[in-house]
This record gives sequence, structure tokens and C-alpha cells, in this order.
Amino acid sequence: MNFYVYLLASKKHGTLYVGMTNDIVRRGYEHRSKAVQGFTKRYGVNQLVWFEIYEDAISAIVREKELKKWRRAWKIRLIEESNPDWLDLYPGISS
Repeated sequence: MNFYVYLLASKKHGTLYVGMTNDIVRRGYEHRSKAVQGFTKRYGVNQLVWFEIYEDAISAIVREKELKKWRRAWKIRLIEESNPDWLDLYPGISS
């Protein structure tokens, strides 16, 4: 089983959200459909702009906690290294 650490954005350089899941397609759908109350629903954060894959939950949790402590500029740089146009990656993984 894989685990995913991911960054969502409301738009390019918009509001960011860091999360972790073992099912990125299901979790992405929940964010997009606003099925779960919370931060992403409140602020319209639903575009998957970055993610990493881990083989164990502990490593993913450690990475998620690390990213949550990062400055916003560092998160933006991380996104732009692999996704400079801030394209929504969800359609590519959900099909």
C-alpha cells in the first residue's frame, strides 16, 4: 500500500493545504466535491498541485508534519520545481 503527501491550492499562488492519505484519488474527490467539512471546503482549496509517494505511513506522516512547518515560500518553490504552471494533477491520476 502506498501513502501520499500532497499539496492542494485554491489557484496559482493561492491558499495552500498540506495533507496525507493512503488513497489520493478518493481523498482528492472528497476535497473537490466538498464532501468533508473543514479548511479546504471553507477556502475552496481543491486543486492537486504536488504530491509524493511513500511506502509506509510513518514516513508519510513525518514528511507531512515537516511540510506543515515550512514557510509558504518554500512550499511554493517545491510546487514550482515540478509543476511550474500549477496545473491540477488530479485529472491525470483519477482516470
